[in-house]
Amino acid sequence: MMIVMKPGATNEDIESVVERIESCGARAHLSSGEEVTVIGAIGDREHVQRLGLEGHAGVQQVVPILRPYKLSSNQFRSGERTVIEIDGRRIGGEHFSMIAGPCTVESREQVLSTADTVAAAGASMFRGGAYKPRSSPYSFQGLGQEGLHLLAEAKERTGLPIVTELMDARDVEPILEVADVIQVGARNMQNYPLLAEIGRTGRPVLIKRGLSSTLEELLMAAEYVLKEGNPNVMLCERGIRTFETAYRFTLDIMAIPMLKELSHLPVIVDPSHAPGRRDMVLPLSLAAAAAGADGIIVEVHPDPEQAICDGPQQIYADDFASYLEQVERAAAVAGKVLSAAA
Repeated sequence: MMIVMKPGATNEDIESVVERIESCGARAHLSSGEEVTVIGAIGDREHVQRLGLEGHAGVQQVVPILRPYKLSSNQFRSGERTVIEIDGRRIGGEHFSMIAGPCTVESREQVLSTADTVAAAGASMFRGGAYKPRSSPYSFQGLGQEGLHLLAEAKERTGLPIVTELMDARDVEPILEVADVIQVGARNMQNYPLLAEIGRTGRPVLIKRGLSSTLEELLMAAEYVLKEGNPNVMLCERGIRTFETAYRFTLDIMAIPMLKELSHLPVIVDPSHAPGRRDMVLPLSLAAAAAGADGIIVEVHPDPEQAICDGPQQIYADDFASYLEQVERAAAVAGKVLSAAA
């Protein structure tokens, strides 16, 4: 259920409604806009209905949320978009974020040179994998904590916030020491205990859509984070498996406007993993930006031919400034402005 408070509702009115909701064993989630406060009641619907909140002081209306995902639904925010702020950089609304960096942290020189390049060009955040999920157990699995130390050095050197993947709940603490955004990979999108653990950290999270997942399943994954009290969730379209064999995955451009219709959460697009080819990264990025994506997470490497992992899909660091300039123009078509530090 969603309880919409009147514009003039007092703090006492709001606290009283929260107490009533919690008295029946449900959980209350507050969303405060400029004029209206909305309270989401998550729990047994019949118990909440019996509270009779329609006539409670300060309540304007009680609206049932019919979709299985409650907190990620557009109904919960009454059409207001979520905007996430990370070190002065905003994601969502009119703000467009460019997250760039190597697929995998390989060496100090590789990380720092790439960080310098993308920072100088105007990237919003720096991405890099210290832990890597690989299809083969014999493939390079990442540098682990050594990789995290290199990402921390890149952040200190450039000021760029860090986005890196968490695969195992046992690595939460070291990841939290470095990551400004925790990335959940496509293979872990339905790792529900991990999602709940990330939700309890309160750290912003980027959830990649599973390889064969529906949009509803992606939104239900976001729900696991949101229900733990963490509102800072970004959804990421990274390509899904279809019958087409001409390229690795199919980047679902239609998912961008559809997710914005269904949810208030920011939508990020990964143009690197779907084609697996760098020559297709730019056109897919332009399409995503023009379609209204709130940001892009792209792979950049100083020497892709020598990359340990996914070299063919990483764009050259020397080409990144030109790439960003073109994507920024496409984002402007959708009414968005590149997000940088305030």
